[in-house]
Amino acid sequence: MPTPVALVAGLHATARTAAVDRLLAEHPGSVALHHDLTDVTHGHVRRTVRDRTGVLDTADVRLAHGCVTCTVREDLLPQLVLRAPGAPLLIVDLWDSVEPRSVAEAIDCDEAQETLRLAAVLTALDAAALPEDLTRGDRLRDVGKPAAAGDLRYLAEVLTRQLEYPTALVLHGGDAEDQELSRRVLAHLAPFTPVHTVAALPPVTGARVCAGELAERMDPATAQLPGDTRTDEIVTAVWHSRRPLHPARLFEAIDELVTESVRSRGRFWLANRPDELLAWDAVAGIVSVEAAGPWLAALPQAAWDLVSPARRLAADLDWDPERGDRVQHLVFTGPDLDTARFRTLLGSCLLTDEEERAGQDVWSRYDDPFAPILAKENA
Repeated sequence: MPTPVALVAGLHATARTAAVDRLLAEHPGSVALHHDLTDVTHGHVRRTVRDRTGVLDTADVRLAHGCVTCTVREDLLPQLVLRAPGAPLLIVDLWDSVEPRSVAEAIDCDEAQETLRLAAVLTALDAAALPEDLTRGDRLRDVGKPAAAGDLRYLAEVLTRQLEYPTALVLHGGDAEDQELSRRVLAHLAPFTPVHTVAALPPVTGARVCAGELAERMDPATAQLPGDTRTDEIVTAVWHSRRPLHPARLFEAIDELVTESVRSRGRFWLANRPDELLAWDAVAGIVSVEAAGPWLAALPQAAWDLVSPARRLAADLDWDPERGDRVQHLVFTGPDLDTARFRTLLGSCLLTDEEERAGQDVWSRYDDPFAPILAKENA
């Protein structure tokens, strides 16, 4: 039977270590593997293997190309396969800025199915640091946490992916007030993910977890987005419309939208790009707009068989006789968010009745300030 594997991600080593220690104590005979990427930009990685009694082995790993993908492919997976026989649980203690998705997908692959079983993906969060981390505009390289040479990601960007992907979240540290605030924040940002303390970790040796299903919870076309919520000072507002957006007016509104919210995401469409599903992702004032493939309404019916059941279900739930699955669905979270003003601002970015009547031939000639951004993303 395949050996269960639990991933433990998180920006802060103290929180991850506490979670890993707990798993090792609860599963005698299990081992934890950690790759220290402090010097990964120079192609050097330090691997440590330990059990509940202490360190079993350390080794320096030299990589042809210093990156997380190389580390997983060239060292982590072979080590997991080597140590799987007889181990009740294998624990992967991920480096600070590693996003769990890529590692989960590498483990949950056809080649390793008979040996390894992805059983849990946890993210350990420092309750005292979480609220501030979500608002930090630092790049990983500026805080000593890059995962590869040329890593330009932002700390808050990585944190949101770490907490929105896993099967469970684990809070550690801070006082009672920190813990309560973190739980309120997570209820807005990851409302469908259970939150535990280190002392009450969930079972991690159960059925196989499908990495593809975890990815669908985050992918723009199928993402499980939060709903309208207010918890004390924290507000989440959902904006939904069928009418197309004017590219220039939306672009002008971006600064106000992202600076007055902490986290926002969703899918949208521009009048001049009716076939293109666009993904909105912003945190700590840093916004990303990317093309995420076509709307299903833009594809021939025969092509629907080539997309996942989750994608078809999401399209069915959003289907409109005139627009198909084209929709504006954006979600904003922030402290004391003025939801009425946000919705008014976004509504002003939609085409007017007169602009809508002008039709697609006119829309296609609109100036599009998003064009350079999308061209760069697709390059």
